[in-house]
Amino acid sequence: MTGISVIIPTYQHGKTIVDCLHSLFEQTRKPDEIIVVNNGSTDDTYKRLVPYLDEITYIDYQDNEGAPAARMAGFARSTGSFLLFCDADVVAEPTMLAELEKTLEIHPEASYAYSSFFWGRKRFASRLFDPVALRENNYVNTMSLIRREHFPGFDVSLKRFQDWDLWLTMLEQGHTGIFVDAFLFTVQQDHGRRGISQWLPSFMYRIPWKRLGWTPKAVKAFEEARRIIEEKHHL
Repeated sequence: MTGISVIIPTYQHGKTIVDCLHSLFEQTRKPDEIIVVNNGSTDDTYKRLVPYLDEITYIDYQDNEGAPAARMAGFARSTGSFLLFCDADVVAEPTMLAELEKTLEIHPEASYAYSSFFWGRKRFASRLFDPVALRENNYVNTMSLIRREHFPGFDVSLKRFQDWDLWLTMLEQGHTGIFVDAFLFTVQQDHGRRGISQWLPSFMYRIPWKRLGWTPKAVKAFEEARRIIEEKHHL
């Protein structure tokens, strides 16, 4: 069991999946396997993947139980000693895998390596690993290179904050991360999709909405998801 397994869950990502794949094919450190899990897409995702079926492992996962379940379906088929759960709307910098792998080789005490990234033109800067800060807020993206032997699996019951839950679970098991101070990937903007594409400015979550008598739906969903994580991890 050696190498890097890149696992890509995709749902309605026909517009972005090819760019994502090409950015992985062009890595200076090639992935040893790329596993694409089509999570019940009804767009042209499969049609766009057909030319690449000889270069990837394709899983037709029609249950559409959410991204965590799709990631776990891909993990079950993977063989690599390092795992990277890649979002299908990501374009990776050519040195991304090389830099993350090198960092883990230099730092055997770390269980995963992570970086900063762009969402469109917006910079999402991360920070040095700090377990206290991690228990306050998540600053580690799912696009991290993880040692297989330390990966506990995603909680498939969660609708949001699956990445934060993963890092908190690993922290509770004694596994920590290490920061690569670089912007190693870009999330392509698709305003018609959910997820990070529905990013709201941080001040929106600091407004005392209850006092105003109305709370935006996105803020309500955020607060409920955070409550679930806080209760699970006793934050």
